[in-house]
Amino acid sequence: MDRFDRAGRWAAYGAAGAMAPYALIKVSWVVGAIAGLLPIGDGFGLAGWVVLNTVTIGMAGMGITMALALVRPWGMRIPGPLMAFVAWVGTGFLVSMLPYAVLDSLWGMSGGEPQRQEIDGPSMSGWEAALIQISFVGMGLGLALALPAYLRRRWPDVFTGRIGEDGGGRPSPVLWAVGIGAAIGIVWLYWAFGGTAGVAHPADRSANWRLLMGVCGLWALTASAATWAVSRGRPARLPRWIPLVLGWLGTGSLFAWSGWKLPFTLYLQMARPADVSLPDNLVLAAVLHTAAVTAGAVMLSAFIRTHRRSTAPDVANAL
Repeated sequence: MDRFDRAGRWAAYGAAGAMAPYALIKVSWVVGAIAGLLPIGDGFGLAGWVVLNTVTIGMAGMGITMALALVRPWGMRIPGPLMAFVAWVGTGFLVSMLPYAVLDSLWGMSGGEPQRQEIDGPSMSGWEAALIQISFVGMGLGLALALPAYLRRRWPDVFTGRIGEDGGGRPSPVLWAVGIGAAIGIVWLYWAFGGTAGVAHPADRSANWRLLMGVCGLWALTASAATWAVSRGRPARLPRWIPLVLGWLGTGSLFAWSGWKLPFTLYLQMARPADVSLPDNLVLAAVLHTAAVTAGAVMLSAFIRTHRRSTAPDVANAL
């Protein structure tokens, strides 16, 4: 076991431990809401609040299980496609948001708001907000180290070679998805830099909202650029691992975050709760999130084909 593999193993355990406080806080919210001891999030009834937080508890449990699967022997026996999909969604949620978490903390956008309001959370005390932040950042950092070590053990040839070696060329749906992802990224960056076209309530925009738009927009453009490079096989001498890593994170961010936001957007559009106001035009937001989920999934197929083609000679030689 070399130092990289050893660091990945410790990072996996650290990621699992970091997510535990988040899961416990969410359990306390559910139990407290049912018992009438804790407030319910704005815009939700008791049933909706319990369902929402039960889902996030399940997601936290899946994250902890995935982190342990990256380091325990039984993780190597999980079917490859299932493990890859869960890891793709998990890293899309957490690793891609590390720049946002760092900038958010440095700029003090959340640190000075002990009663910060969230669409999916009630007013939180400062210690709860800090623990939740630590959970997400710790899980993201842990996955950023543990997942590459796991992939190297299970699929050592995935990131070897250069992208021009398989000849390039991808079906037109992939190239359409590249264009859609780039367009979504441009729209989000336009809003991040102060654009108001397509924004229903410009006065409700916060610096935090604009920062999130900016980070998501950059990942959308990164996903499109990485997919284009792999699809066209250009630049031919670029090491394969660079667009694969960036494309993995970018497409995962598109799929995971828009897949998470889409149900909330549809809920707000139908329920129209009086105590929740977002800057977004809900119809336009729903269209963008639907397009982002689709584009992320289609662009991922380009990287799957690249992996299969890069390992095909090894399989042929083995036969």
